[in-house]
Parts: sequence; C-alpha cells; structure tokens
Amino acid sequence: MTSGRGNSCDVAVIGAGMAGMAAALFAAERGLSCIQVGSGGGILFASGLLDLLGVHPVAEGRLWRSPYAALAALAREQPGHPLARVDPGAIRTAFESFVAALGEAGLAYAPLRGRNRSVLTALGTLKTTFGVPLSMVAGANLLEAPGGRQPCLLVDFRGLREFSARQIAATLGDRWPGLRCQRIDFPGFEAVPELYAAHLARALESGETRERTIALIQPLLGDAHAVGLPAVLGLGHSRAVHAAFEAGLGLPVFEIPTMPTSVPGLRLLGALERVMAARGVRRRHLSSVRALARNGNPGTMTLELDGVPGGERLSARAVVLATGRFSGRGLTADRGGVRESLLGLPVQQPASREAWHQRDFLDPSGHAINRAGLRIDAAWRPLDASGQPAMPRLYAVGSILAGQDWMRAKCGSGLAIATAWAAMEQVADHLGGAGAG
Repeated sequence: MTSGRGNSCDVAVIGAGMAGMAAALFAAERGLSCIQVGSGGGILFASGLLDLLGVHPVAEGRLWRSPYAALAALAREQPGHPLARVDPGAIRTAFESFVAALGEAGLAYAPLRGRNRSVLTALGTLKTTFGVPLSMVAGANLLEAPGGRQPCLLVDFRGLREFSARQIAATLGDRWPGLRCQRIDFPGFEAVPELYAAHLARALESGETRERTIALIQPLLGDAHAVGLPAVLGLGHSRAVHAAFEAGLGLPVFEIPTMPTSVPGLRLLGALERVMAARGVRRRHLSSVRALARNGNPGTMTLELDGVPGGERLSARAVVLATGRFSGRGLTADRGGVRESLLGLPVQQPASREAWHQRDFLDPSGHAINRAGLRIDAAWRPLDASGQPAMPRLYAVGSILAGQDWMRAKCGSGLAIATAWAAMEQVADHLGGAGAG
C-alpha cells in the first residue's frame, strides 16, 4: 500500500456520477481538500439537461411550470423525500454554483430563471427540464413564443441513425404546422454508410467542415425563424461551433439531444473533469473502493482501493457515498433482497420481492423498488439497523437515498446537486473548516 500526504484528505467522495461530481465541487468550494474515487461513465448517458423537479405527484404525471412550486407541494405531501429536506434557497444557490462552474469550464447554460422549460427531444416529444445548455435554448424559446410557434427548419444527416428530423416533424406536425425537415450529406462523410454523433462533433471543430455544412443548410432556410440540428456542434469547443453556425446562418440555432450515449453527455463529463482539476480535486477515476473502515484515529476513516497495482489506502476525515443505485452499483439485488454494496448498510425496501413491482409495467405510480435506498438522519448520515448513524462522518447523497423515484419525477440532477450541497454543509460544519490538505 502507498502512503503519504497525497493519500489523505478532508473529504473522500465515493462515486463520480452527478452527485459525486457535485459533492466534490462543493467540498472544494468550501476549502476542503477532496479525493474522488470512481468513474464518471454514467454521465455519458446524460442529455446535458439539468432537471430540478418536473413531475409531482408521479402517479398523476402533473407537470410544473415552476420547480419551486413543485418543491413546495412535495414538501407538504412527501416530507421524507430527499429534495423536501433541502431548503429551497439552498437549492437555488447550489444550482447557480454548479452551473457557474460548468460555464467556467466552457459549457455554458442559459440563465436560470426559476422556471422549467420545454425542450424538444429526438423522439419528437417535449421534455420538462430546468437547466438548459445555451446551445439548446433557442428551441425552448420557439416552443414558448407568445405569438405561437414560428416556422422552423430541422436538419439531419444521411447515415446518422440515432436522429431523424422527419420523425420529429411527423410527431409534432399537428402542434407545429411550420416545422419542416431536410436531410443532407455530412461534408467529407458522403460515402460513409453509418455516422456517429461524436465523430461529427469532432469534425465540426474544423473550420472548413463547419463552413461546408453551413453552406449546405443556407439554401434550405426558406421562411424558418430558427434551425434545429442534432446535438453535434462540437465537443470541447461547442460554444465556438454553435456561435459559428448562428453567425453563418443568420438565425438562432438550437441542438436537440440525441439518444445515449450522447455528445451532450460527453461535453458534460469533460466539463466536470475540467472543473475538478481546476478546483484541485484529486481523482482516482480508475479505482474502486474495496473496503471502508474507521481507523485507530477516531477522527479519520480508511479507504482501501482497487484498480492500481498493489492497491492504495486513503485516509479521510469524512466520506460521502455517492454510489448511485443499481446501475452505479451502489445497490445490488438478489433473491434475498436489496443490499448496499460497500458496507452492507440496511436498505429501505418493500417487505418482499413480490412487492417490488406493480402488475402493470407502465403503472403511472411507478414501482416500489424504484424508491428503495438508504435512510439518513438530519445530517445526511446513513443509518444502521438500530436507526443510528452508521459512522459519525459518513454521509450519503444522490440517487442512493430512499423515498424518491428520480426518473419519473424528472428530478435526477436536482436530487444530485441539492443533496450534495446540503450534505457538504453538514460536512463543513462537522469538520470545522479545512484541515487535512
């Protein structure tokens, strides 16, 4: 095992999904040294949109214009929901801080106005969300135009099978009469039978490819007030590519998220990795935690890592579990029930497997198994079988928490960001500020 100052920190964050990234960011912004363990691969499936709370109650499928009004209703009706336990003012601050950090890393979001927006999807449906990347916001503006939806051109590329402008136009045609679609060849890829969004995004970072693509679209504009494209307008330089398309076409241009894994997911992961580096977060992205225990010093915990030759041992004054549910392997399930994977912490879950699911797979109320997770105290510490904190400085955030169905409630990013902020306030308070370095 290795040892030394580089292996000690104030806060160790286990997990590198949205909740883990948010926890590491908020730890660093509070002056706490942080080591983050885990891969951010799950973010690759993200759309780039940041949901706060779009649906409540889930069983009714009610959509909310104001996520904060939805949060108020949630607090009245489901006070045990993790989002209901966070002060709305703190949630505003957390989102603003998170979005500002992404902007510093080159991934710009439209200003947060305290309301949900409708965003066009690759299926031709409308998604209710809160934080919208700047490259997508012109589409939301069109959908909300006070005088009705103005004519718009959707463009796709021959061979890009994960996106069909024709399908979107057909799905929305009766509600958006001025929506047109066109398919063009992608410059330089005319002979390629199957295209992939990430390849096109990289190609559009070449000025020549951008100019050729813009030249192909210009004759198709007609009466369009805006142009919608699949989300392929660059990777690391998406802001510049998007600006070049708007300047070249002389119209607002908006991206539409493609099916996962998506270019917006790649951008989000890249931006968060740049944020972590800029904030001094030390990452062990190829490692996993084999064991976690309190050591002889009552103020620290030891993490045993796999993933490097000989393993590694970390010492932390506090540990944050941001390991997610089943896809993130924070929870595992077998015939005996659902278990927390690292420490065997008790999981709040239905009494029997028969109660995990409704008879109807598409039951609007969802399935009870989707609300399984860890119970926590007021300080965001997971509880043991006796109802006491499992460890004095062990905290849990994100989708591993019990009592929420983030997918149906459209609150995944909100759950991650808000609970990470609230838990890190407790961590900073318990640690009394920065210390280990």
